Amino acid sequence: MNPSRVRRDRLKELTDLPNVGPRIASTLFRLGIDRPADLRGRDGFEMYQALCELDARRHDPCVLDVFISITRFMNGEAPRSWWSFTAERKQAYPGI
Repeated sequence: MNPSRVRRDRLKELTDLPNVGPRIASTLFRLGIDRPADLRGRDGFEMYQALCELDARRHDPCVLDVFISITRFMNGEAPRSWWSFTAERKQAYPGI
């Protein structure tokens, strides 16, 4: 969902989260995340590593940006576009 349309009082499905569409939602299901509340306390980088291990390949770094955006959002930050985390990700995780 577009971050500008997200409403915290209407978070029922994963696709109600900022930057999450059907494809990312299916990826989250594969990681054992079934609902937005399951993301509280999670770390986007650890989720990304788990996904890469699960598929035995490195995923596009933009997936990590999305994971950072949704974990931060569920931990209280304002909704932001996934690409607003790219510079931070590049600094924190060089080479990804």
